[in-house]
Order: sequence, then C-alpha cells, then structure tokens
Amino acid sequence: MHISQEKKDIIDYVYRKCKPRPTSFADLGGIWGVDGEYTFNTLREYGARRAFIVDTGFTDAALMHGKSVANLTLVRGNFGENKIADQIGTVDLVLLFDVLLHQVKPDWNEILQMYSTRTTYFAVFNPQWVASDQTVRLLDLGHDQYFKNVPHTENHPAYRDLFDKKEEINTQRMRAWRDIHDVWQWGITDNDLKNIMGDLHFSLKYYKNYGRVGSLKNFENHAFIFQGGF
Repeated sequence: MHISQEKKDIIDYVYRKCKPRPTSFADLGGIWGVDGEYTFNTLREYGARRAFIVDTGFTDAALMHGKSVANLTLVRGNFGENKIADQIGTVDLVLLFDVLLHQVKPDWNEILQMYSTRTTYFAVFNPQWVASDQTVRLLDLGHDQYFKNVPHTENHPAYRDLFDKKEEINTQRMRAWRDIHDVWQWGITDNDLKNIMGDLHFSLKYYKNYGRVGSLKNFENHAFIFQGGF
C-alpha cells in the first residue's frame, strides 16, 4: 500500500525531533484509502507500547494485518464520540490525516478540544482553506460553489443529490446527510487552527505547505505538529 512521503515526514519529525519521544499513539480515521498503513509503518519504524487505529469501517487488509501486530487495538466507531475516545484513553500522539475537514457534530475544533486532554502531540495533515481569512462551512456556500471547492462531482455516491437530501437522515450514519463525515465539510484556515491550538495550550513545532490540492484553487495541503503543555 502506497503512503505519502509528506505524511511519513510528519511522523518521522515527531519521533526524531520532538522530546519526549512518543511511546503510544492513536491514528484517527486511519483506514480510508490506506488500510491503516500509517499506523503499521509507524510501528515498524518506531514501535509503541500501545497503538490504536480508529475508524467507522475496516478493510479486510487492515483487519488481517492488525491481528498480527502486538500492542495494536482496532477500534470501530466514530472517534468524535466520547465512548470511543474513552476506549483510547491517554496517548502521546494523535494522528489526524485528512480528517479534520470532515468532522461535524462534534466539529473539527471540538475534536481537537476533546483529544487535547488525552495527548501530548497532534500531527495534522489537512487540506486548508486559503480563499478567505475565516473558516467556512462548505455546504453553506451553496450548491454551485460547494462543488467548485470539493474534489468530487455529484456522480460520486456520497455526493449524489446531496443538496436535495441534506436534511434527510442518512441511515448508515444515523444523522442528517449534511452532517456525515463522508463528504467534505469545512474550509479550515491556518489562523483558526493555530488559534484553537493556542487556546488549548499547544504550540506549533512543525509546519509545511505542500501546495494546491489537485485542481482546487482554494485548498492547499498543510502539515502541522503541535505539542501541548505550554
């Protein structure tokens, strides 16, 4: 399974440059598209006393691999729920790769607050909004602007007729279509992310801009490491 060098660089920086070095971590939403490989790579490279992958669904490849790895716990569920966070407890590092922009009820900032008391480091890789100074809820932009700012068309199953049924209940997630994490939800600005982390007493230890997200002129991939206790 291919993993991006950009995200591997973030993990390497935490383990090679940050003190104290993590001995436990949780990979939140770490299955989609990568079968949990950032977790497995981290365990191969650095080991861990305890590690967690949390997601609402697991691929066969991740399940098979996960069963053979000591000290790894696979947690099925929405990591925004308190009962799921309680299963994790406290870890040194939380990985949030391409997931913050999907989080609604609790919102992305509430996720950070929830886990801020459970970890020392956040490693974040996220498509960041660069079109305005304020974070935006993408669905509030309306149909046409929404689809100009997401990497999917209305032909994608998760997005088909989204605006017509956004107040209806998605029976798989048991919440309104407008609040499911399967679609892009937020354009988060760097300033808003940094300000939230500052309010939570986390300082920025690493930042890198990896440039435009595909053809989306209003999004750039940015990487962050935040350390708590300041």
